[in-house]
Amino acid sequence: MMPESSYNIWDIALILVVALQGTALAYLYNPKWKALVLTLPIPFTVSVLAIGRPIDATNVTGLIALLLFTNGVRWLHWHARCPIIISIVVASAGYCVIGAILAKLIPPSDLAFWLSCAFVLILAGFLHFNASHREEKGKKLELAVWLKFPILVCVVCLLVLMKRALLGFMTVFPMVGVIAAYEGRHCLGTISRQIPVVMLTLVPMMMVCRLSQPQFGLPAALGLGWAALFMILIPITGHMWRNNERKRTLQNN
Repeated sequence: MMPESSYNIWDIALILVVALQGTALAYLYNPKWKALVLTLPIPFTVSVLAIGRPIDATNVTGLIALLLFTNGVRWLHWHARCPIIISIVVASAGYCVIGAILAKLIPPSDLAFWLSCAFVLILAGFLHFNASHREEKGKKLELAVWLKFPILVCVVCLLVLMKRALLGFMTVFPMVGVIAAYEGRHCLGTISRQIPVVMLTLVPMMMVCRLSQPQFGLPAALGLGWAALFMILIPITGHMWRNNERKRTLQNN
């Protein structure tokens, strides 16, 4: 196993995939498609390989910090009337501080992992099934690519430098979400409602990885985790989109 303090080819791959996913996200107009692309665990997968350590409770608990980040940006920008850039910077700093502190406190034990999974799934289920629908307008590509790409590269490089301190919290840091929050500042409600879906799908992926990695190794475990994720993501997304369409039809009538 590669020590989490070393730097490797996966760190470079992480910079590239995050920049590409963030750029692709910006070209999408419809908020629901922005939210869906944000759900894909591409940065999570590559950052897990970059760290090279088993999935543990820090990965799972990081999803709560992700929830706080997304809603923190929304609250700061919409309610506190902070500029979107300041909102993102403050929320990102908060995530890093929380992650660095909790990474030192949370044990890598099986008990901590499974208790974290249970808590996050219950929280995500409650938030998902009690979320209110609000129709939001789409927006596409405001920040120029030549600005967006360096920003994403800088964000990921900073996380790579901090990966020893953040441990599993690095894997669920909103790397693409930093740009998504800026590009989607007109539909932050839609993006925020997607985070419980991220939690509901990513936790089973982590559970499969935790169980299968000792037998099959980390890359194969992540592949099995992707299969588990899509088995949950596809029906949840279909149900959510149909439900939102029904609510929109009722509102129009």
